[in-house]
Amino acid sequence: MTVTATSVDRPDRLQQPPAKGARARSIRLVPALVSALSGVLLYVSFPPRTLWWLALPAFAGFAWALRGRTWKTALALGYLFGLGFLLPLLVWTGVEVGPGPWIALVVIEAVYVALVGAGIAAVSRLPGWPVWAAALWTAGEAVRARMPFGGFPWGKVAFGQADGVFLPLAALGGTPVLGFGVVLCGFGLYEIVRLAVRRRDGELRRSAAAVALLSVAVPVVGAVCARALVSDRAEAGTATVAVIQGNVPRAGLEFNAQRRAVLDYHARETRRLADRVAAGQEPRPDFVLWPENSSDIDPFAAPDAAAVIQGAAEAIDAPVSVGSVVERDGRLLNEQILWDPVKGPLQTYDKRQVQPFGEYLPMRSLLGAINGEWTSMVRQDFSRGDKPGVFDFGRVKVGLATCYEAAFDWAVRDTVTHGAQMISVPSNNATFDRSEMTYQQLAMSRVRAVEHSRTVTVPVTSGVSAVIMPDGRVARHTGMFVPAHIDLKVPLRTSETPATRLGILPELALLLVAAGGLGWAGAVAARGRRAV
Repeated sequence: MTVTATSVDRPDRLQQPPAKGARARSIRLVPALVSALSGVLLYVSFPPRTLWWLALPAFAGFAWALRGRTWKTALALGYLFGLGFLLPLLVWTGVEVGPGPWIALVVIEAVYVALVGAGIAAVSRLPGWPVWAAALWTAGEAVRARMPFGGFPWGKVAFGQADGVFLPLAALGGTPVLGFGVVLCGFGLYEIVRLAVRRRDGELRRSAAAVALLSVAVPVVGAVCARALVSDRAEAGTATVAVIQGNVPRAGLEFNAQRRAVLDYHARETRRLADRVAAGQEPRPDFVLWPENSSDIDPFAAPDAAAVIQGAAEAIDAPVSVGSVVERDGRLLNEQILWDPVKGPLQTYDKRQVQPFGEYLPMRSLLGAINGEWTSMVRQDFSRGDKPGVFDFGRVKVGLATCYEAAFDWAVRDTVTHGAQMISVPSNNATFDRSEMTYQQLAMSRVRAVEHSRTVTVPVTSGVSAVIMPDGRVARHTGMFVPAHIDLKVPLRTSETPATRLGILPELALLLVAAGGLGWAGAVAARGRRAV
């Protein structure tokens, strides 16, 4: 009977006499150790390392630990996997505020991985379980990207694949399909090994072997076929873009003085570029991109800040996108301003996905009652913008996704659906020192470039700033904590990838697959209980 054949929980365990004492405890600890180390292995696959392929053995090890387990055991194993992955990945969140928020964030985020682990254990008894299990992982990422407080997508498997062979899948169905393909391949590798061992023992079903092989082959073949969607060919001509990295003071300045220094640094680097252009050493840019927080002094309220920006725009004789903090109608806004050298400010874009506990404080009254110092860290909440950011630089339309927004699928996609021919991700990573955060964010932008087939620029206050081609290749980048600029001709594109056109639909389809797998597993378990 099919139900009996697929619900056997590792019969090889039942054939061995029970271990006793210390040996039994050691054996019980092995799955826990494998889960935690598999999580660490997944972390190591992420940038700045280019070991993307380690994600496959990471999920293979996770599958070995989970297959056939009870939901309670799988919950614990999933939590250990989440801790092994997220603790080192997100250590940068504690650079500015200490280890407390970092550990709290990881403890909460690992709960999602634990729940996914329990689900994977449940579907691991089904035929074709790698498909159901990979869809469940994608479902877990989808939920984590939306709740609580607007979600936290950092650590999506797709963001670790900027250098990998699976990257073209992003153009096919976005980060959900890319992540699903990687996880499916990892689970499929484990299943191939498991079935090879069973074949040696004389147990092998052709259907199970076919599913295992297809779990590995389909993502690889799909990525190879999707290469046709990846191109850096110009479709609407080219534009010469300048990315400015002004740098920040290292020490010795009060906060207000540092804000002015950061503005002056970016204006100075822009004038340095203007001198090189005038000397014929670099091409004249069509427009200039400054990073987030390049002017934390509101130029609409401070004439001296406006004069500095105006002077820089006139020197380079090109419009400049300036990242500023603006207070308007009683609302505090993280705003990008398009500043024309002749007409002054023309357009604005207000960041829509503001960062909880960084740009606004959820449950402010409750946290203030617990510890008043917490509320002093974010004295005033930033308000959210409500319109996609697409700046008109003459004939060129540039989509804007400010820093944290690059992690959210919708925040990048709707700039392209609103006509963006290229994308800019202005960021401020200065508060995270020389941590891996800036490299993780750069990898996100590389995935977005392929996902939407657009050039992506990443202007950052202190680095790493970069220009990324539509095929995900980093054309040029700066160092960290140095004043620098990039002046480069880039292709403009207008066509939409399947990922751009389909939007959320691939993710919804995978959510339905995950729900179907859980429903089937529940029905099998119910029939088993009735049979008993």
